[in-house]
Amino acid sequence: MRRLLPYPLLAASLLLLWLLLQESASPAAFVLGAVLAVAGGLVLVALRLPRSGARTLAMRFAPGRLLALAALLRDVAVEVLRSNNAVARIILRLPGARNGRSGFVVVPLDMRDPYGLAALACILTATPGTVWVDYDAARGTMLLHVLDMIDEEQWVRIVKDKWERQLMNLFE
Repeated sequence: MRRLLPYPLLAASLLLLWLLLQESASPAAFVLGAVLAVAGGLVLVALRLPRSGARTLAMRFAPGRLLALAALLRDVAVEVLRSNNAVARIILRLPGARNGRSGFVVVPLDMRDPYGLAALACILTATPGTVWVDYDAARGTMLLHVLDMIDEEQWVRIVKDKWERQLMNLFE
């Protein structure tokens, strides 16, 4: 039974959500919701989520880490707003906009945690003007596309000092 339904609470929640969204508890809606709920649990098994006991959760959500997470989220919000303004100025060719060129930067990363790397990819891709393009696990480098290329070395420092360091404190 554990193989078919590895996450029973998740499956029940998905089924309930499905029925609420369908606004129906008909047999067809129930069967389709059950199939989707079981498939959702099997997808999570395929992702190989780490086992988390009470001790792991306590360490992950320690007060110091929660403050670090709050600071990271604040920094991301500020950067997204700042980048939106900068990209709008470039696109609309407003006064004060830079006449930079776009380009690619190879950034060497010290972080190896897959969840930390995923968070870094989300941050960089959500920030207007930058896109995470590729990651080479063998070399530990990522390829970043930048709309406003100032200096490659400056972008490497921004990624490493501003984002990677904070994420390593949270994930490693």
